Amino acid sequence: MARLFGTDGVRGLANADLTPELAMSVASAAARVLAEHDRSHRPIAVVGRDPRASSEMLDAAVTAGLTSAGADVLRVGALPTPAVAYLVAALGADIGVMISASHNAMPDNGIKLFAAGGHKLPDAVEDEIEQHMGAGFDRPTGAAIGRVRDVPDAETQYVEHLLKVTPHRLDGLKVVVDCANGAASVAAPDAYRRAGAEVIAINANPDGLNINAGCGSTHIDVVAAAVREHGADLGIAHDGDADRCLAVDAQGEPIDGDQILAVLAIAMRDAGELFEDTLVATVMSNLGLHIAMRESKIRLRTTAVGDRYVLQDLKAGGFSLGGEQSGHVVLPAHATTGDGLLTALRLMARMAETGKSLADLASVMRRLPQVLINVKVADKAAVAKASTVSEAVAEVEAELGDTGRVLLRPSGTEQLVRVMVEATSHEQAESAAQRLAGVVSSVH
Repeated sequence: MARLFGTDGVRGLANADLTPELAMSVASAAARVLAEHDRSHRPIAVVGRDPRASSEMLDAAVTAGLTSAGADVLRVGALPTPAVAYLVAALGADIGVMISASHNAMPDNGIKLFAAGGHKLPDAVEDEIEQHMGAGFDRPTGAAIGRVRDVPDAETQYVEHLLKVTPHRLDGLKVVVDCANGAASVAAPDAYRRAGAEVIAINANPDGLNINAGCGSTHIDVVAAAVREHGADLGIAHDGDADRCLAVDAQGEPIDGDQILAVLAIAMRDAGELFEDTLVATVMSNLGLHIAMRESKIRLRTTAVGDRYVLQDLKAGGFSLGGEQSGHVVLPAHATTGDGLLTALRLMARMAETGKSLADLASVMRRLPQVLINVKVADKAAVAKASTVSEAVAEVEAELGDTGRVLLRPSGTEQLVRVMVEATSHEQAESAAQRLAGVVSSVH
């Protein structure tokens, strides 16, 4: 059977794949696993959600599951995923539950779990929770049933934490923030205003149905148009649960996660905050980031694709900054997961501190043209072993030298091999990628 937990929790079409019964079962099992791990006290859970309509239903189901297993629930309402992770630690809870499908369309939803301290659960604990689902247990009764309490100042606690760790006031900056009609619709404008910026909030009126609908970080052109219309210094675009952000400069030009990482890495190095002058990114980061970091005397470590692998490397090495091209940025000194609001505040603080425009700051990195071709194959393993493929890759790498890059990645779920080539021109990248795709597709 397929594993219930994916790379980012349990996700699916709400009330079809992800039913209230499933949500209740996951929550009840999670509470029981935690209780077995630590019998010194009754478990405490923080439960948050994004504003999509089905989150209300799933919030009720999760709360019922937790309390039926004897856990007390602190409900924090509609808040970003990183706020829930922060509040798990701040409120001394044993587990956090975030109900959200992030950037997915409104009909989908998901359940993300956090351990004590606000950290993502290890695979082994997720597997243990899955094993407990559907199993009978001695249900608590009377006073042993969990209780539910709302935390009315949850958003305030989170925003005040963000302000404390923002290194410079934002006075004089004018920013447009696209909240994706999502979980950051209150917190993001509030945080940026309190930090000193003039804020124009768009898509900040969630009605339960409009989350991610033609807005947010998956539709960067919307915030770009608003920046040009209002003459703002920059734009910030969040996704539905605000665990990431992308930006645009004053001309509306996109600033992706790689460029944000480059700006923050240099800022942190200058402030003495970048441990061992090291940045952690994934293998999909643009070669331009590698070149920029090399020229800035910053070491770049790469991991497999996925923020959990970035988090693992950050934790293992004690590093202080990591992230992905998609805009997931992790600053472990201040957050246990990707935090789009923290990232945006840090980016704007660098602008305010230096007096430079975002375009000037981001110009430290030049994005090289990147071409990605998905090649259907009969056998991914055969491609990995084929000498014709390795020889073709070596030939292209020799042609590109240190001005380009080749990456072949087998899909984790399909019989596909992803061929990615970066080069100084789009034509060169396209030509090389097509050649390699042809060789890969010929393997039988």
